Amino acid sequence: MATFRSGFTLWCMVEAARELTEHASVHERIDAVLRIMGDSGRTYGKGRPLVDALEDVAQEAILHEDMGLAQRFQRFAAYAGGELFLEILEMYYDEEARRRSEESMRRMAAMGAGRAVAALDVLCRDKPDATAAEARELFRGIAQSAEHLGLGTGEGGIRLSTREMRRLQQYGHMEILLRNLPRPASAEAARMVSDVLADADAGLLAQLLELKARRAGLEALRAVVDDPDSSERALHACLKNQEWIFGGAYVAELARRQYTPDAILDIPLLRGDGSLHVVELKRANIKDLVIRRSGHLMLGAPPHHAVSQAQNYLRAMDENRRTILTDHGVDTRRASATVVIGHPRYASGSITQKEIAETLRTYNTHAPRIEVITYETLLESAARMLALSSARQDPDPDEEPTA
Repeated sequence: MATFRSGFTLWCMVEAARELTEHASVHERIDAVLRIMGDSGRTYGKGRPLVDALEDVAQEAILHEDMGLAQRFQRFAAYAGGELFLEILEMYYDEEARRRSEESMRRMAAMGAGRAVAALDVLCRDKPDATAAEARELFRGIAQSAEHLGLGTGEGGIRLSTREMRRLQQYGHMEILLRNLPRPASAEAARMVSDVLADADAGLLAQLLELKARRAGLEALRAVVDDPDSSERALHACLKNQEWIFGGAYVAELARRQYTPDAILDIPLLRGDGSLHVVELKRANIKDLVIRRSGHLMLGAPPHHAVSQAQNYLRAMDENRRTILTDHGVDTRRASATVVIGHPRYASGSITQKEIAETLRTYNTHAPRIEVITYETLLESAARMLALSSARQDPDPDEEPTA
């Protein structure tokens, strides 16, 4: 279905073009165009009659060998028939609009140069000994992702199928999506985008990119957990802004980490009902995660210490609930907490993975506000969530949106 266009800008261009010819027959056909649009310049009639009338002007101009005027009205007709963007006409026939466009392009060029410098700054910060070849690889990756963006062929042609229009609209959200990828504007991120765009239906682009980002984040966390020398700070860096890893009950990680004078939270999460959930992170390499005393299994000193720390946080927020709710809009009354600590691979003694899981399960049933889990449990749970999300993706490339 054609998308017919008209408007004040086109009316002004047609009116101005009338002064470019002295041929009476051309004037007559231009006057016919203006009558369709509305002589007052207010009604802006449009549709197939307008397109035909503009093409009649072009044909008459050709008979008088005025090829410039003919091309002008051919472009007018293409715009009125939905085949050209208005910006294309303005670039050809509106001096002021062209000046504004050129100024905009200069600003964009300056902005692009600034972003390039910022990208190099990040590269040099993360890898001070980066080479020129690595810098070229960075920008080559950025260019690869940019190759997927476009508006069509010819003079800004917009004859796109419904499916292509859907894909183009999704590209408009790509910058937002890329902010959630590890190292935005990196060669790795660009390749990830390229892989997705090769096969993905536009309707699934956002979900697929999000899954890619989550998988990358999960692998980064797994690598840090597998390193016995990883610090709490390194673990926290991998889990920052990754609230999905802790389950679907949490809608966001809060920017504010301190709600009482003596408590700085590792990861404050917001539940769907507006209440607070605290995640306390400890090292993965904990020897005495579970110990055996007199034939019984129990938590060792490190997890007990972490639980006591979480209890103090919750008590302080219970006592200051009214002030926190008024000042920050977060409900901390009966807030809950999760302590993430240890991994069975680092546990000392002859205690098995199954025994560790059973001991923690028993402990958690007696501590309703605080749950203790290992990094193994966290990773496995997140991996299952990703597998379930991936299984739900069933693209149908031939499906068209309903009108």
